[in-house]
This record gives sequence, structure tokens and C-alpha cells, in this order.
Amino acid sequence: MRNFRLLDCWKLGMEIVKQTYKLLEKLPSSENYGLRSQMSRAAISMPSNIAEGCGRNGKKDMGRFFEVAVSSAFELETQLLAGQSIDYFNQKDIDDLLPEIQSFQKKTNSYRLKLLS
Repeated sequence: MRNFRLLDCWKLGMEIVKQTYKLLEKLPSSENYGLRSQMSRAAISMPSNIAEGCGRNGKKDMGRFFEVAVSSAFELETQLLAGQSIDYFNQKDIDDLLPEIQSFQKKTNSYRLKLLS
């Protein structure tokens, strides 16, 4: 068992959650059960899966949860871009959050690969 709070990827995931929830305030109420719901679930899934993985005993099992966290980051990236394409989010929104999501993807996947080697 590992302390997930010490991992940079978990800390970054928590920051992405905060930024995502602030961004979701821009969405119209008609998106409460659509894009808002999807994005909030994808964002919270990222650090949550890292935390859950750290509670697992085997490296392979832990690595699987890190893989799910990365997948959630790709999902959030897609949803952010979709929101931009329908004019919910502007370029500054994308420029503020997208690099953070991509950094999370790289850091988490790198940690996963290191764990499994």
C-alpha cells in the first residue's frame, strides 16, 4: 500500500478537478445531465483511480487503476475539446486546462510503466 497523497500525478489530478469544476460553471443548465455530468465524472475519476490503485497490493493491479486514470484524462480532454467546438469554452479555457490534462497523462503513464518494469 502506498500513500497516494505523495504522488505528483495525484496532486495534479486534484488540481485538474478544481479547474474543471470552475470551468463547468460556464455551461448552461441544459448540460446538467450531459457534458457537465460527463466532465465532472471524468475529472474526479483521475485522482480517484490513482488513490484506489495505491490501495492495491499487487503492482499489476495497481497499474490497471493508473491506466484507468489515464483513460479518464483522455476522456476529459475529448470533452473539453467538444465543449470548445460547440462554443461553450473559449481558447483561453483550453489553453489553461489542456496542458494540465496532458501533463497528467504523461506523468501517470510514466509512473505506471515504471511500476510495471
